[in-house]
Amino acid sequence: MNAETLLYPTPDGLYCPGGGFHVDPVRPVPRALITHGHADHARSGHGAVLATRQTLDIMAIRYGADFAGERQVAEGALTIGEARVQFHPAGHVLGSAQIEIETGGTRFVVTGDYCRHRNPVAAPFEPVACDIFITEATFALPVFRHPDPAAEIAKLLASVAAFPDRAHLVGTYALGKAQRLIMLLREAGWDGPLYLHGALERLCRYHAEQGIPLGDLRSATDDSMSKAEFAGQIVLAPPSAFAATWAQRFPDPVIAFASGWMQIRARARQRGVELPLVISDHADWPDLLRTIEEVDPQETWITHGREEALIRQLDLMQRRGRPLHLIGFEEEPEA
Repeated sequence: MNAETLLYPTPDGLYCPGGGFHVDPVRPVPRALITHGHADHARSGHGAVLATRQTLDIMAIRYGADFAGERQVAEGALTIGEARVQFHPAGHVLGSAQIEIETGGTRFVVTGDYCRHRNPVAAPFEPVACDIFITEATFALPVFRHPDPAAEIAKLLASVAAFPDRAHLVGTYALGKAQRLIMLLREAGWDGPLYLHGALERLCRYHAEQGIPLGDLRSATDDSMSKAEFAGQIVLAPPSAFAATWAQRFPDPVIAFASGWMQIRARARQRGVELPLVISDHADWPDLLRTIEEVDPQETWITHGREEALIRQLDLMQRRGRPLHLIGFEEEPEA
């Protein structure tokens, strides 16, 4: 049977007719399999959702307990209709997973978003052999080669030491990036308090409940603290908060932003970022190519991002590739 009839893109997202389900659908559907809790992959309103326990918890935090008609925890191999499915760690954020789908004699792996760098808040990525590998391509250009995250954290701490009279405001996404930054700071020796914008607090609390030792976290909206008391401190917030009057409560803030996009200096300048930190929870160009070599699929399908560059590289590697032109998958919303 042709693989393109077993799993294919629709306006709602990738659809598996043998199992009667969509993967990371962009609109409400009867049955959804969700790779992780970021809002561009996990939406509310589905009839039934299958995901890891932590992703289900995160969706409930973000959308409310009634975010779907039914919820099922993905544990081990499961049979759905004529399809066999199994979830494997993706290394992206807490609870993130690749979804292995075996149907019609063909084995697919849908990666969702994934990361090959060590991530202290997520189970490490596991290469899974398959016939069709469906990969993201967020940073699929040769220019994207993410540095060691520890070296980027060292830049932040060096700036804090150099400017003790200023607060450092670090832009970060609420799910995954914020908690990873906190853990990287702890590993680098920062054992003092870290201050959080309110938009980050609930998900950080959930990570702590899951046994991730985030340490001393405090509210950045504590009215008992004067402006001067934030000097020399690190404050984590969604990047959108920097344009609000909220940011004016800090002394001469150094604006930082942790993202793979900070490798593009023009983006940093456009955002008014003084201290760009190139820390990404996605695979960069070398890791995309390494992963494809390790998985060794018969064909690689590309779900979103820089499809053309990766298709060209696959051709040079004498590998078959196909762009799926899916829409609706972007960076994690900031607020």
